[in-house]
Amino acid sequence: MKKIVLCSALALLIGSPALAQETQEFAFAGVNTCKKCHRKVWKTWKKTPMAESFTILMPGERAEMKTKAGLDPNKDYTKDASCLPCHTTGYGKTGGFVSVEATPDLKGVGCEACHGAGTAYNKVMKKRGRVYTTEEMEHTGLNLDPRVTCLSCHNKKSPTSAFQEKIDPVEHDWPGHDEVKLKYHTPEYQANKL
Repeated sequence: MKKIVLCSALALLIGSPALAQETQEFAFAGVNTCKKCHRKVWKTWKKTPMAESFTILMPGERAEMKTKAGLDPNKDYTKDASCLPCHTTGYGKTGGFVSVEATPDLKGVGCEACHGAGTAYNKVMKKRGRVYTTEEMEHTGLNLDPRVTCLSCHNKKSPTSAFQEKIDPVEHDWPGHDEVKLKYHTPEYQANKL
């Protein structure tokens, strides 16, 4: 009897959609895929420090800032595993940044660094003609609250970030978000402007 109860509980747990969604990893599409539908936002993003964040890792770039932070300004940090999670998109995750040669669209902090890997999201969005619920969008891996993602890099562990002291993550105007009302964002998103 105990075995039956234990097996039943285990089957329910393994079959749980919430658990499946929590552990599911989505593939990264890259900024050029996002650009196809979100060109205005892409143009705005392209001018931000986020788009150029990988460049900072190169030798000689931002030498004064690196020196002030106790970093070697002449060192090549472009392959440094402690820097790549915050200067690329998806590093260390399935389908994320590997190298400039292998995954050039994932260098820098692109759309998916904040919004989540976009391949599944992109497939859903190709089915045009309706508004999608928050749950449907989140099920594809889309992150509708990038503040948590931002604070994973812009925190006291970062050698150069004073993000928390300078910016209130709730009131901050996130780059590119008000440039255009994205056609397929949920009504909840548009109402709350997360």
